[in-house]
Formats: sequence, C-alpha cells, structure tokens
Amino acid sequence: MTPLKVTLGGMYGRKSCQLLRELASAEPGQIPTFNNDLFDQVIKECTEHQFQLQSLMRKIQDEGLDIQTTRNEDHFGAVVHHLSLIRNKRCLMAYMYNRAEIIQGLRWKLGPVLPQEIQEKLHYLEEEYFKNHSAAIESYMAELDLDLTVDMVPPKDPYIQVKVLDDIGEVLLGDQSATLVRHSVHSLRRTDAEPFISQMDSTEKTAAHGGGYSSEMSVIFYGFTRRRIAESVGS
Repeated sequence: MTPLKVTLGGMYGRKSCQLLRELASAEPGQIPTFNNDLFDQVIKECTEHQFQLQSLMRKIQDEGLDIQTTRNEDHFGAVVHHLSLIRNKRCLMAYMYNRAEIIQGLRWKLGPVLPQEIQEKLHYLEEEYFKNHSAAIESYMAELDLDLTVDMVPPKDPYIQVKVLDDIGEVLLGDQSATLVRHSVHSLRRTDAEPFISQMDSTEKTAAHGGGYSSEMSVIFYGFTRRRIAESVGS
C-alpha cells in the first residue's frame, strides 16, 4: 500500500523499545547514561508519524469521504501511524519517568551533591531536576526543622571512627575543625561523616570490607578526598 511507504526505517517502535531496554538492563538504583542520540531518533520518528497521519487524513477528506466511517487502506494506514505515535509517546514518558524516580532516590542516597561520574550520565535537564528536587527537600526540612536524611533508627553511638586515606589538611566538620592526614583515625559525629560515607563508590566500599574494618567494630574505613570535602563543606 503506497500510504505506508514512509521514510521510517525498520519496525515501528523498535527504537523507543531499545531505550527502555537500556534502562531496564541497569542495576537496581543505578542510572545509565542518557541516550541523547536514540532519544532524538524517537522524537524524529514521532514527527514523521504525525506528518504521515495528517497526510492520510487530508487525503481521505480530499476524496470527499467521511473520516469517521471510511475503512479503506488510507484509514488503516492512519491507524497504524496513530497507534505507533502513541506507543512511542508512552515509551518516552516511561523512560523519563523511571529515570526521574532513580534521580530522586539518588538525593536520599548521596545527598545534595552528585559525584561527577553520575552527573556525566544525566541530561542537562535532569541535572536541573535534581537541583530543584534537592532544593524542595531542603526547604521542606527547614520548614519542619527536621533532618529527614538521617537514619530512621537512632544509632547506639553518635560517634564513629574514621580512617583517612589521603592527606587533606584542616577542614571544618560541623561545629569542629579536624586535621585530616593520611592514615590518621578520628572520632567524628555520625552526622558529619554520613555525607562522605553515602558518596563512597564501589571500589572504596570493597576496600573498606577488605581492610580489616568491620561494621561490628563500628569503624568506618573511608578515603576522604579533597573534592568531596569541598563539596560537603560548600553544601
């Protein structure tokens, strides 16, 4: 049928489905890199579906036929494009919604500052979304005068032992200053150390468990870095 010979390549909806497969293949709670190229291709496909749909509807009208009752090849071609357009739209919305859900979760896991390796995976609009979401949480907590990011179950000891892996120098943590030099061990308030602990990457966590420091000893083995100290103090 001539009306269905369009410039769209391959099976309709394949690209939008691929977007969701990429998202689903990631580990739970992890966000894959935003696929700008494939996302734009789906948008372009939607535009082409819309163009073909309008062309077929005009053709039916130009032939003096009733759009509501006509059941010829042009009608069914229009239906195909209409349903394909809706399917692509749903896939794009699912892609953005599920990424937004993960981004919201990152705020509670990592705090108000995302590590650079995660920022690089986000679309610039997603970065803005994270900042706005974080600001809304901060505003809500300030209004309640309650920190919702701390553990729901109060710890037995408000202080934890922290071993420093890099030379940092003097930094301000909460209401006290500390000189952080390599291999030094400090007793810090849990609330001061938690922002750094939450930003540990998988390599550092592996080192923590392999370095002879167990959770039963209530000792946190963590490598403070200058970047993360600066981010935490600046936030």
